[in-house]
Amino acid sequence: MSEAYVHGYDARANDRLRDQAATLVDLLHSDTVYPAGSLVLEAGCGVGAQTITLARRSPGARFTSIDLSAESVAETQRCVRAAGLTNVHVQQAEIFDLPFAPKSFDHVFVCFVLEHVSEPVEALVTLRQMLRRGGTMTVIEGDHGSAYFHPESSAAQHAIRCQIELQRLAGGNALIGRQVCPLMVEAGLNAVRVSPRMVYVDSSRPELVEGFTKKTFTAMIEGVREAAIAAGITDPEAFDAGVRDLYRTAEADGVFCYTFFKGVGTA
Repeated sequence: MSEAYVHGYDARANDRLRDQAATLVDLLHSDTVYPAGSLVLEAGCGVGAQTITLARRSPGARFTSIDLSAESVAETQRCVRAAGLTNVHVQQAEIFDLPFAPKSFDHVFVCFVLEHVSEPVEALVTLRQMLRRGGTMTVIEGDHGSAYFHPESSAAQHAIRCQIELQRLAGGNALIGRQVCPLMVEAGLNAVRVSPRMVYVDSSRPELVEGFTKKTFTAMIEGVREAAIAAGITDPEAFDAGVRDLYRTAEADGVFCYTFFKGVGTA
């Protein structure tokens, strides 16, 4: 998985990932529980934003969490130690060159990874080979095309498209959420079921206004400003206007919606 990670690895990006994970725990993971004794491969753990939740919800399962980035692996290890978890092993590994024997795991968990991969089906095929017969794979992805809001703003949509285009240029796909089902089926998984998980935010949900609209989605878009300008996709004035309008949706009369897609299939 050699594609560039468009969001970067700095402290601000890490904080955004943790804000997102904390805000979306119940929405994304309420039905992700693994039986005691299960061996689970978490592919692309990043800075451990999902790892802690997974391990806490399934204390009897044993997790192997991998990531391509040495910096991310070190951060995940730090978070695991800080959380006092003993059922997680973290190591550096590449999805397309896994250091495990086939059929080594009962379950595979992949969250916010395929959007950064130029060959998502091939990645899923490789991960499926790690599963024992009857094991499950869980895939979660967002879809930036699902973002809509009030007040409407063409400037805000332009800023979002800048992020989508940057990810495309880096070899990824920020619209991949809508493809979770066909990708999993093409990879040879059986009984695939996908459920949309919509984040709906208005002023009656202040924790989501802060945790998702501001600190997750808008912060992510704002974070690609310099790269988008350098790539000639936008200019400072247009981009900044779009970000202002995204923050505008977090005001008292604003509304923001976004959909994640969670797929589960069996080997």
